[in-house]
Amino acid sequence: MNIDLIIEILSEAFFLVLLILLPILGAGLVIGVIISIFQAATSIQETTLTFVPKIIITAVAIIIALPFITDKMISFTHKIFNLITTVVK
Repeated sequence: MNIDLIIEILSEAFFLVLLILLPILGAGLVIGVIISIFQAATSIQETTLTFVPKIIITAVAIIIALPFITDKMISFTHKIFNLITTVVK
């Protein structure tokens, strides 16, 4: 196995993780900023006001992004399995 192949696989894996997590983290970030602005405007400093909506939005974002995530993971897994069969020979 060549060091260039390993670097290519790892860089693609890191990019895939970033691509998968970006919509989920982005949704949490957006709702966090909106809630922070609301808290600053109303002077309400309740902890559950930030925690519960972030969990709900994150769960909704995961459910919405699940087909995209599974498609990307399946294609990456197929690529890795094909590389294994090529490298072994």
